[in-house]
Amino acid sequence: MFGFGEGKRYNTFAGYYRSRYGERLQKIVLDAGFTCPNRDGTAGRGGCTFCDNAAFHPGYSVPDKPLSRQMDEGIEFHRRRYRHAEHYLAYFQSYSNTYADVDRLRSLYVEALSHPAVAGIVIGTRPDCVDERKLDMLAAIASGELLPGWSRQVGGRTLSSPVVTVEYGIESCYDSTLRRINRGHDFACAARAVEMTAGRGIMTGAHFILGLPGETRGMLLEQTSVINRLPLHSVKFHQLQIIKGTAMEKEYEEHGEDFLRFSMDGYLDFIIDILERLRADLYIERIAGEVPPRFVNETPWGLVRNFELLRMLDRRFEERDTWQGRKLACSGKSSSVAR
Repeated sequence: MFGFGEGKRYNTFAGYYRSRYGERLQKIVLDAGFTCPNRDGTAGRGGCTFCDNAAFHPGYSVPDKPLSRQMDEGIEFHRRRYRHAEHYLAYFQSYSNTYADVDRLRSLYVEALSHPAVAGIVIGTRPDCVDERKLDMLAAIASGELLPGWSRQVGGRTLSSPVVTVEYGIESCYDSTLRRINRGHDFACAARAVEMTAGRGIMTGAHFILGLPGETRGMLLEQTSVINRLPLHSVKFHQLQIIKGTAMEKEYEEHGEDFLRFSMDGYLDFIIDILERLRADLYIERIAGEVPPRFVNETPWGLVRNFELLRMLDRRFEERDTWQGRKLACSGKSSSVAR
């Protein structure tokens, strides 16, 4: 009815992989020992006010282990958890994973792609950590030029070049917010990085945090029109979680009135409000974040897992009888962009 597949009322990224590659592709989180220009003084000191990287990656992913060992342990972990996964994506997640010279980056990415169960790479990074040479190198990997003879049998078909996705932490489209969270770059920088990446035919994703200090519901709904104009393939949304020991924890204690906080039911409704305003061709990779309880001072939603939230989201879509892009369709605006 809605054209999204799998009976969904929105475009799921997991569904994209299944329809495009014939099977589930599970991410294996890797820590390649990168840092961040917002920590070493290049762009700033102390990092973003919300950030503690330890809260966002699993125990097997630590920089003192070789990538091959991290991948083996990650695959074993996920094979117990997701028994139907046969191929994996090496997910360079911790810190800024294009923050090195091209030769080092190429070596790390090629090493990950040499694992026989790995069908591609996902690179999490900051918009201010890419340039023409790095993106040209990634485009050469995505085309197979840098990996002659590379192939994988995935979903009953032969891949002659790996899956390559770059995922940018944009967090907000508002410069006032980016300054307040000590991001170290403006939104124009993020827009340029997305356009440069997508312009090379590389799948491009973006991450946004909902509830950053100073932002209102109206601002977050208006932000969707900016997201729609970017040549993105996928988006992730996370509710703001206040991590212990961060600068944002102190700011929240002192200026809690500046923070938009959600009940679980309220958040699900707000996510639907956002998805109604997003292009129908954008794939939604996540709607919420999960942080181990030991890293946060409060767990207002209890210990609800992401898969439970997704089931609740499906039910709420049906109750509201709506779908991704509906508000754009009603307004007569285009719900897609050229790729």
